[in-house]
Amino acid sequence: MPRLFTALEIPAEVASALTLHRGGLVGARWIEAADYHITLRFLGDVDRRMAHDVDSFLNDLGGEPLTITLDQLGSFGGDRPRAVFARVQPSPKLNELQAELERLMRRLGLPPESRKFTPHVTLARLRDVSPADVAHYLALHPIVRPISFTARRLALMSSRDSIGGGPYVLEAAYPLGLHYPNRPLGALSQRR
Repeated sequence: MPRLFTALEIPAEVASALTLHRGGLVGARWIEAADYHITLRFLGDVDRRMAHDVDSFLNDLGGEPLTITLDQLGSFGGDRPRAVFARVQPSPKLNELQAELERLMRRLGLPPESRKFTPHVTLARLRDVSPADVAHYLALHPIVRPISFTARRLALMSSRDSIGGGPYVLEAAYPLGLHYPNRPLGALSQRR
């Protein structure tokens, strides 16, 4: 069964800019730049039939290209930091796209997403790192100028069963702003 999620891909030049923030934090497992993405909806382990239904629904999804801006680094976990991320500046259009994905997935019978949508790009997973060390790292690694790009397609991605961080596989892509049949890019089409 594939473990699927929907996401926005990070262009190579943006990923390259984000890699400048790698290093300087003991206990961080840095994510490969090729695996950077913005998760919109985690679907989990689904069977082939559900994967096919998700693909069909996403193929009919509307939406327009989105301007995405990464404006600061942060961390998740509070007193037990577990990740360093680049924050996505709040955007009504992005929130609308994510809400529409949530509605579609619930119509397919998937359980509601349990976590609040907090758009971000995970840069590192943390293990046994003190909050003080994370705060020091964040103080030394600001995003000086916001990084913007246009997301022109939605991705359906898969991951292997692991503790996170990739590698991820692009299964299919769905253009934002255009309505024509999906052209599967990965193994999902072979799983049908």
